[in-house]
Amino acid sequence: MSGGSALLDRLGDRLAGLRGRITPDAAMDKITWFRAGGTADALFQPADEDDLSAFLKSVPREVPVTVVGIGSNLLVREGGIRGFVVRLSAKGFGEAKAIGENRIEAGAATPDKRVAAVALEAGLGGFHFYHGIPGGIGGALRMNAGANGVETRERVVEVRALDREGERHVFSNAEMGYAYRHSSAPGNLIFTSAILAGEPAPREEIRAAMDAVQHHRETVQPIREKTGGSTFKNPEGTSAWKEVDAAGCRGLMIGGAQMSPMHCNFMINTGTATGYDLELLGETVRARVLENSGIRLEWEIKRIGDFKPGHEVDEFLGQML
Repeated sequence: MSGGSALLDRLGDRLAGLRGRITPDAAMDKITWFRAGGTADALFQPADEDDLSAFLKSVPREVPVTVVGIGSNLLVREGGIRGFVVRLSAKGFGEAKAIGENRIEAGAATPDKRVAAVALEAGLGGFHFYHGIPGGIGGALRMNAGANGVETRERVVEVRALDREGERHVFSNAEMGYAYRHSSAPGNLIFTSAILAGEPAPREEIRAAMDAVQHHRETVQPIREKTGGSTFKNPEGTSAWKEVDAAGCRGLMIGGAQMSPMHCNFMINTGTATGYDLELLGETVRARVLENSGIRLEWEIKRIGDFKPGHEVDEFLGQML
């Protein structure tokens, strides 16, 4: 019996009445933009916030629950993911609309680009940077996503979330504890929606800013490749790509994984890369940068799941830290 079937048999009637979709032994390479990775024991896509709350209350605490977004900044290891993976449905969590004065309400599964489009329609400035981020609002809230000199924390008014017990919470901007590419909000929270604020601006100015963001992406980033976006966070005082380049890693390949020759802080799947290839390449780059400049690059890409036996990857390739 597969891990997914065993899990669902074990839970039996606990999951009765849920309206969302449960998929046992879900192939995560169908979800991630890298198009690589193992399987999850089970994937749950809740119908709405009430359905998600009922699910969390039904699943015993000892069963792992892992939340993923639209898969744009995600590396899944080949050994797969134990327990449930929760992926918010577009129908239940993917809407964005202008509300009140200068505000937008967005579900956590809403693509960032959609929020930028809604802001344009409403004549709200300050959201143009989302036009260039290939992710969803849930991930942006968790990691304080930013681009073109603007960060999510500058737009957040409040965030709605569920905890592991299915209880609802509302967090203010200050309570999210934002820092560079980081939120200190508890890791067991599942963000469901947010209220964001902008400033009135002429639509032609907003459109021009969005066009500039798009032009920049098309000019310097490998946006048509199977990529996870920026691989490493920018260290203080420098840029990750400069350190990767200085360490001689532009274009570096391991298996089917490559540091993009176009933008060397982007890791791409050239067609045959496994999760192991991608993570080994990343750690090889980290080790070479550490040796070259003494800088310890931090992953921006989220890596989840178990290593496949024999395909474990040590941080910095096991170098002394």
